[in-house]
Amino acid sequence: MSSTGHLILAGDLLDFDHPSRDVFYLAIQTGAMVAVLWEYRARFFRVDLQLWRNLIIAFVPAAVIGLAAGNYIKAYLFKPVPVALAFIVGGVIILLVDRGERTSRVESTQAMSALDALKVGFAQCFALIPGTSRSGATIIGGMLFGLSRRAATEFSFFLAVPTLMAAGAYDSLKHRHLFSVNDLGMWAVGFAASFVSAFLVIRWLIRYVATHDFRWFAWYRIAFGLVVLATAYFGWVSWTP
Repeated sequence: MSSTGHLILAGDLLDFDHPSRDVFYLAIQTGAMVAVLWEYRARFFRVDLQLWRNLIIAFVPAAVIGLAAGNYIKAYLFKPVPVALAFIVGGVIILLVDRGERTSRVESTQAMSALDALKVGFAQCFALIPGTSRSGATIIGGMLFGLSRRAATEFSFFLAVPTLMAAGAYDSLKHRHLFSVNDLGMWAVGFAASFVSAFLVIRWLIRYVATHDFRWFAWYRIAFGLVVLATAYFGWVSWTP
């Protein structure tokens, strides 16, 4: 669904231009990451060298490209219209890929090879475009590469941890001058809301994908993207240029 895309659109619509906005977004992402850690604590907090090997391999491509092109992406793509276009394109891709029953080569994350992880890692690179959705890119990419819907979804959640940890550490260092004790209340509320919502969604989604496809998510993305484009075109909402 793209949490970053929704953050950009909601922040722009609400005219949220707080000096510590980037730090607040970091608190929200941290809450979601902690929810993943808690839900899968049995896997993360035991010695599972294969899992951590695959996570490191999958993490590297987006990390390298993100560092190389991050400033360009934020300067030109972190705006409502590019986000809306990414929503629509992503929705169309989901409809094209997730049609009917697919033959899966990998039924569980435990059966993933290093090459499978690398392929998913390259799929995650598309999520550097805001509005694409990190989980959407990795799940659909994983399915294209032979992972079952459940395996792709679980590995996408696992991969969120090193990805968000690295992004959070980088943003914390970059925006360290924005940290203020006066904003602790705002960060705490954002963190708590993100943790609870992410925790509930993770549990629901894993059950959902066992018997359903992703077409309703795709139609939502397309409809939402078209609404944003319409409001921008007709001037119903004054999006920041």
